[in-house]
Amino acid sequence: MFEIVNWIIWLILVILWNYCYPYATPFQDVLVAVLLSLLFIFIKKKFN
Repeated sequence: MFEIVNWIIWLILVILWNYCYPYATPFQDVLVAVLLSLLFIFIKKKFN
């Protein structure tokens, strides 16, 4: 259940990024998605 919640939060943050910064380049979109993924991996390791 924890992983599903993390995935949903990650997805919401990526969607918010895309709506708040619609003129971001594809590189910036990928960079933010990767950084958010790394953040959630760190959070997962911290709480396990």
